[in-house]
Amino acid sequence: MIKLSFPFTEEKVRALKVGDEVLISGVIHTGRDAVHKYLHEGGALPPGVSLRDGILYHCGPVVMNQADGSWKATAAGPTTSIREEPYQWQVIRDHGLRGVIGKGGMGDKTLAACREHGCVYLHAIGGAAQVLAECIKKVRNVYFYEQFGAPEAIWEFEVEDFPAVVTMDAHGNSLHAEVFAKSQAALAARL
Repeated sequence: MIKLSFPFTEEKVRALKVGDEVLISGVIHTGRDAVHKYLHEGGALPPGVSLRDGILYHCGPVVMNQADGSWKATAAGPTTSIREEPYQWQVIRDHGLRGVIGKGGMGDKTLAACREHGCVYLHAIGGAAQVLAECIKKVRNVYFYEQFGAPEAIWEFEVEDFPAVVTMDAHGNSLHAEVFAKSQAALAARL
């Protein structure tokens, strides 16, 4: 297990390789379809928000407002990442992302952006939303809540030992592409 702590520098990220298991600690942000499309179309992040050297989590968390006005994440599982493929490469490039967390993998454009800009795609465990929420020690803020709604807003989380596996690295390697190629070869051999 590799401890990956904020700030997520290019040096730290380029040291990772496909198959590495990581425990992420520090500040991460969520971003789903609405945020990716908005940023792709030239929308600006709110004042004080930066994704540079950060990690963007494809997640629409279940977040409860507490009596003291704070927020608590009660479920925070990954959402399917491939929907962001048309936008992800540009978000990586324009906002200096070092990591993207999701499930199911991404395509060639994202892989190329990871290699060029020093970013990794990290696979989180689907179906473990409540367990992953336990790694969120604090909900620091929420942005675009009114504009996009709770699942599509940008949530700023402070996480500790959030588990993930590198499935696309900054060297052009993709576990998803490997599995697809092996599956195609096995299928061809059966025909």
